[in-house]
Amino acid sequence: TPREREVALLVAEGLTNAELARRLYISPKTAAVHVSSILHKLGVSSRTEVAGALNPA
Repeated sequence: TPREREVALLVAEGLTNAELARRLYISPKTAAVHVSSILHKLGVSSRTEVAGALNPA
């Protein structure tokens, strides 16, 4: 979704769920749900892998 793309870019910048929540005016739980969905959709298991998937070498 467009929101997940926005969250994924911020995850790639290294933001925590709490920082995502503050930046996007959502609850930390909502941020965590978005991150979990992104990890699942990309088939990765860490935030670092999200960054790699968005910025392949």
